[in-house]
Amino acid sequence: MESVFHDGAFAPCPAPFNLAAHVLAAGERMPDKIALALVKPTGAERWSYARLIAAVRGTATGLLQAGLKPGDIVLLRLGNSVDFPIAYLGAIAAGIVPVPTSSQLVEREVTGIVQQVTPAAILRAKGVACPEGLTPVIAEDVFRRWRDLPQADYAMGDPDRLGYIVFTSGTSGTPRAVMHAHRAVWARQMMMRDWYDLHEGDRLLHAGAFNWTFTLGTGLMDPWAAGATALIPAQGTDPAQLALLLRRNDATLFAAAPGVFRQMLKYPLPAMPRLRHGLAAGEKLSETVRTGWREATGTEIYEAFGMSECSTFVSAAPGRPAAEGCLGLPQRGRHMAILGPDGSPVPRGTPGIIAVHRDDPGLMLGYRGAEAETRARFSGDWFLTGDGSVMREDGQIAYLGRDDDMMNAGGYRVSPLEVEAALAGLPGVTEIAVTDIAVRADVRVIAAFYTGAPQDEAVLLAAAAERLARYKQPRAFFHVETLPRNPNGKLRRSALRRLAEGDQG
Repeated sequence: MESVFHDGAFAPCPAPFNLAAHVLAAGERMPDKIALALVKPTGAERWSYARLIAAVRGTATGLLQAGLKPGDIVLLRLGNSVDFPIAYLGAIAAGIVPVPTSSQLVEREVTGIVQQVTPAAILRAKGVACPEGLTPVIAEDVFRRWRDLPQADYAMGDPDRLGYIVFTSGTSGTPRAVMHAHRAVWARQMMMRDWYDLHEGDRLLHAGAFNWTFTLGTGLMDPWAAGATALIPAQGTDPAQLALLLRRNDATLFAAAPGVFRQMLKYPLPAMPRLRHGLAAGEKLSETVRTGWREATGTEIYEAFGMSECSTFVSAAPGRPAAEGCLGLPQRGRHMAILGPDGSPVPRGTPGIIAVHRDDPGLMLGYRGAEAETRARFSGDWFLTGDGSVMREDGQIAYLGRDDDMMNAGGYRVSPLEVEAALAGLPGVTEIAVTDIAVRADVRVIAAFYTGAPQDEAVLLAAAAERLARYKQPRAFFHVETLPRNPNGKLRRSALRRLAEGDQG
């Protein structure tokens, strides 16, 4: 049997279609229900579906009155607040294309994004880094007033048209603008069933910031599409307080990066009788954390595997657990395969590269402004993820690792080439290379290795902070005489890892 999964479990995305209309349709039917609660130990700020929908559709009106047109691009430079999802859905409701970005990005990084996507406007919160003079900027005191404007109609259209853009750390060293269609949200139903087990009565608490795409999708869009309630901890919430928030707010589902679960297990956990299970993604969940959570809470953590280009498409779920040593099963409705070097599906049990078919509704449209790189990621009708895997006879997917040097930093995939390009030209440094290293069990950080004159590490760390978002910055710098290379001159990052991990041992 070939390593192919395609069951046609979901009908095609309907037309005409609008992503925001789909996400908020359930809320239209239950306007008084709480859609969102920003929770903290002393209380919560609550948004009903009626209030949320009015704010989203009023924002759509404001964008149009500000001169933006359907198809225009708007860059979101917003903080960890409800401004983020309102602006995101408001733009999509109006047929405008939002580009959500992390508030951690520094001005240099944002300048590169602006040059790639050429936005018609930028929505900017106070204190968030943003280049001056390149694009008209709309401040928060303006766009917050839009929430009270008359509600715009949803801009309905072809589900395959451009809906939003997210940035991913490209393997070429340049962050890539991943273009997604409105139909991408249609595929998230598959995640709700075969990862979350999400229902209208659920209360899902996500530990991430509003402006992280994991939070935006799993923590907000999906609960709202299901008519459930989204719970988001207030900015600055200590991991030690999360279990208390779960208990006090009757959370039934909890989503977080594996590192958050690990931090929580450092503290005694109270009983959480309403919690059904946890959800993890972004990096591999260790068995130590999984077992510790089960023993402390009596609940399981279910993982999902995916990437910016197609979200998550392999997962474990209640009733569909992952086999030992496996990621889980393809979500019903997905179209994926394991391909060999010739681009054809391999027999089950044979290693290959995970690929997603062009007709999967969650797959990207392509990389904006990088047509050659888009073509290079396809083999015929299959998008190549770059992740080595085996599909067992029972359909379970066993992960074998990346076929490149992509790093994982706290749930973010980061290209070492991007970090190296940002750090090039540091005074006194001849060559520089980065990789991720283990600093203790279950914890990996980015480290840099450089040749040239020895430098003060504090100076190097400060330079990295000026050039890179926090999650991309090396946490340590190592001076070496030469960088290890193979006979063909290719950098051996595995040798760098061994060098650093040996030094720390």
